Amino acid sequence: MSHLPLNGLKAFEAAARHLSFTKAGMELRVSQAAVSHQVKNLEDRLGTQLFHRLPRGLALTDEGLALLPVIAESFSRMRVTIDQFEKGQFRSIVTVGAVGTFATGWLLQRLPGFHDTNPFIDLRLRTNNNLVDIAGEGLDYAIRYGDGFWHATEAVPLLAAPLSPVCSPAIAERLLSPADLRNETLLRSYRMDEWIQWFAAAGIPCPTIKGAIFDSSLTMAAAAAQGAGIALLPVAMFEREISQGRLVCPFDIDVQIGRYWLTSLNSKRKTDAMRAFQAWLLRCIDA
Repeated sequence: MSHLPLNGLKAFEAAARHLSFTKAGMELRVSQAAVSHQVKNLEDRLGTQLFHRLPRGLALTDEGLALLPVIAESFSRMRVTIDQFEKGQFRSIVTVGAVGTFATGWLLQRLPGFHDTNPFIDLRLRTNNNLVDIAGEGLDYAIRYGDGFWHATEAVPLLAAPLSPVCSPAIAERLLSPADLRNETLLRSYRMDEWIQWFAAAGIPCPTIKGAIFDSSLTMAAAAAQGAGIALLPVAMFEREISQGRLVCPFDIDVQIGRYWLTSLNSKRKTDAMRAFQAWLLRCIDA
């Protein structure tokens, strides 16, 4: 159906969200009667009823329920595109998902430099616990930790991330050798073999590990700082906490299990904004 009235579509979408012509009118800054008239005109054009008019408000018909998500998504996409224009200058967008440890331990402090050198690119940053669906979440890039092998994905190496034990200063005082860790609570990530590999690097048998399991290194670091146990963490991402004395790295023994990668789908055509972000990120890594 061509030439549907824009005002009618706007009135329908607002009334459907509020289930009220009055509240829709307040949002659109027109009268309740104007909203009702615009929706009625749209219904006439479509040849179907979109609302049940009830004594107290509205209810969507089956046809209205089918139309609402289509109209809502269309208006949302229009708003996103229009928001990209500022003072006549089109603003590009790059959407990046980043594991929270990397975001807080390395990326955030450098973001002002990206904005300074790319003033017309809006960076949209979403943090995660390293479990990410690039396509499903609509990401241009995902910065994640691992071995670099993800299906149908291009992976560009960023930073190495050796793991080493960290703990509170009080716990560190009683640790004289790596063997002393066998008497302590060892906090774990969902990658169950990390402590096994660290003890192998230290040259001693790995004890039975019964500490809590965390899905976030940030949460595990907070638990360690509060004395809940000893965490195995990428110490380079926690330099601030170590320099402030909230965390202590008691042993100069680390193990390399993975690293941080900049990943994108092989099928994704890289935009100018994506190329600018990748180039900036790699320059920062090399600096």
